[in-house]
Amino acid sequence: MVVKKDNIEEIKKAVSGESVDVAEDEEKVEDYLEEDLDEEIGEDSIEEEIIEEEVVEEAEDDSEEEVLAAKKVVKKTVKKKVAKKEEAPKEFSLTDLPGIGPAVSAKLESAGVFDMMSLAVMGPSELSDAAGVSAAVARKAILASRDILDLGFTDGSEYEKKRSNFINVTTGSQNLNELLGGRGIESRAITEAFGAFGSGKTQLGLTLAVNVQLPKEKGGANGKAVFIDTEGTFRPARVKQIAEGLGANPDKVLKNILVARAFNSDHQILLVEKVGELIKKGEPIKLVIVDSLTAHFRAEFSGRGQLADRQQRLNKYLHSLTKLAEQHNLAVYVTNQVMSNPAQMFGDPTTAIGGNIVGHASTYRIYLRRGKQGSRVGKLIDSPNLPDNECVFFVTSDGVVDTL
Repeated sequence: MVVKKDNIEEIKKAVSGESVDVAEDEEKVEDYLEEDLDEEIGEDSIEEEIIEEEVVEEAEDDSEEEVLAAKKVVKKTVKKKVAKKEEAPKEFSLTDLPGIGPAVSAKLESAGVFDMMSLAVMGPSELSDAAGVSAAVARKAILASRDILDLGFTDGSEYEKKRSNFINVTTGSQNLNELLGGRGIESRAITEAFGAFGSGKTQLGLTLAVNVQLPKEKGGANGKAVFIDTEGTFRPARVKQIAEGLGANPDKVLKNILVARAFNSDHQILLVEKVGELIKKGEPIKLVIVDSLTAHFRAEFSGRGQLADRQQRLNKYLHSLTKLAEQHNLAVYVTNQVMSNPAQMFGDPTTAIGGNIVGHASTYRIYLRRGKQGSRVGKLIDSPNLPDNECVFFVTSDGVVDTL
C-alpha cells in the first residue's frame, strides 16, 4: 500500500482544520487507502505499523509535527476500515436450510415459526405437519439448523455467561422478592402461583404487568406485558390504580399491556403462538401472564376418561410457554386454581390443579393464602435453586406491598 506524496498535504489540512469540511477530507483519505486495504491481513497493529512507515517515508521532508498529524489521520481511517470489515456474523433465515423454500417458509411463519431457533427445537413430525414436507426433509432441516446454531454441549462457565443476561421483574414487595431470590420473578422461567380465590394471585399478576414497564434500575424490564385472561379478571381501572401508586402515567401503562380474552383451551393455546408473532413485529414483550392456566382445561375435560387427554394438552401448552420464555428471554407468570383433597385428614387439604404435569413444568411454584389482619402469605413450594420458605405481604390500592 502506498500513500501518494502529493496527497500528504491534503491529509495534513484535514487534521489541522484548514479544510472547511473535515469529513470530506477524511473521506478522501479513505478513498486513498480503500483499494489496498482489502489486501491487508486484517490486524489493526500490523496495518497501522505499515502505514506509519510509508507515511514517514513519503513525508521525509515535512516537519515532525506534520508527519505525526498525517499518521494520526491514517490510523483513524484504517481503524474505521477494519471495523467495517469485521462485520457481525451472517444471520441465517429459514430459506437457507435444505428443503425449505419460500413456500414452505411461508407455511412455517403462518404456524408461528419465524426464526432458526424455533425450527431447531421442533421435532421432525411436528415440522412435517406444519410445513407439509416429508419426515426425511424435516429431519434434515432440523439437523442443519442445529448445526448452524451450535446447540451442542457447553461447559458450565459458558452456560453461566449465557444466563447472565436474564432479567427480573419486581413483585412490588421486597419480602416476596426475597422469597424468589431477591429481585422478583425471572426471565426464561415459569413462575406459578396457586391458591384459593382471594389469595392475591390476580393482584400479583396485575402488579407485575405494571412493574415490568419500569426501568431496569427500578426493578422492571423496560418492556411490555401480555395478559391472557381466561377468567375475565383483567380490570383496566385496577391497573390504573396501581400505576398511579407508582407515580406513572396510567394511560401509558395501560397501553403497554396487551390483553386477550381466551374463551376456550384451543383459543388459549393459539394466543401463545400470537405472542411470538408480536415479538417478531418488534413488540418489546418481557412478560407473559396467564390468568388462569387451568380454568378452560378443567372445564372442558371432565372425569377420569378425559384426564389423559387433558394432561397431554396441558403438557404441550406448558412446553410452548417454556419455549417462548427461553427463545425470547421473557418471564412467564401463571396462576392456577386449586381443589380440596378429601383424602387429606390433617393439615391443609388445598391442592393445585394439573397434578405433576404442572408441578414439573413450573420453575418456581408459590402457594398463596390469606393471613392475619388482611395479609397474604406466600410459600415457596418448589425451586431449582432456592430453599422452601414463606413470607408475608399485603394487597393494597397500590398493588402488592410489604406493609399497609
